[in-house]
Amino acid sequence: MKIATFNINNINKRLHNLTAWLERAQPDIVCLQELKAEQRAFPASTLRDLGYGGVWVGERYWNGVAILTRESNPVLTRDSLPGNPKDSQARYIEAAVNGVLIASIYLPNGNPQPGPKFDYKLAWFQRLIEHGEELMKAGVPVVLAGDYNVVPAVQDIYPTRSLDKNALIQPQSRQAYARLLSQGWTDALRTLQPDGPLWTFWDYERNRWPLDKGMRLDHFLLSPTVRDWLAHGGVDRWVRGEENASDHAPAWIVLDR
Repeated sequence: MKIATFNINNINKRLHNLTAWLERAQPDIVCLQELKAEQRAFPASTLRDLGYGGVWVGERYWNGVAILTRESNPVLTRDSLPGNPKDSQARYIEAAVNGVLIASIYLPNGNPQPGPKFDYKLAWFQRLIEHGEELMKAGVPVVLAGDYNVVPAVQDIYPTRSLDKNALIQPQSRQAYARLLSQGWTDALRTLQPDGPLWTFWDYERNRWPLDKGMRLDHFLLSPTVRDWLAHGGVDRWVRGEENASDHAPAWIVLDR
């Protein structure tokens, strides 16, 4: 089972990029973030023509998450993160696929910090930690995939001091990620590649893609059962180099049951 996560950064604007990658990579499950499309504008028919069913939560200008499955339909279990019924931002969706619970996550960016956006990021993260604990208690196979908007450690970003104030690398952000991991989740990509760069994101500004000044924002967290199935994985860097590309590249793992 090949599972991918991809912050597409506007699904309709980059639909050709998405379909070209799907046809080449052939993932079985895809978690998408930053759809930037309202619910009825999601390109379900185009994806269905490629053999993918899906569930999604849209939002007209920002956010938006989806789960696609090849030659099957995911069974929706949640379309929002519990803990704040007033939060209407489309950042979390969860579905059952072939006996595994899959979540697509778009954690808040949090910039500028300090301020209300950073406070929202940390509060959202706390809700994810609490939900993660409940999923752990349930004992079911779970994959929490997506754009966490957190650089977990110094090795996960190119050498720079220019981003010292950025919400992605603040101690509070990293500590929240570490608290989530401490429940027993496995960071799949870093487990597969313990050392060295593992970029999934290159900003559009300051020539960061050509200079390979990237960072790791997109993660797969696996529950203990799923950890035992982890076979291999990687990042499809070539997607970032295509015309009209998202600033993220798809990351993927393969589970062998």
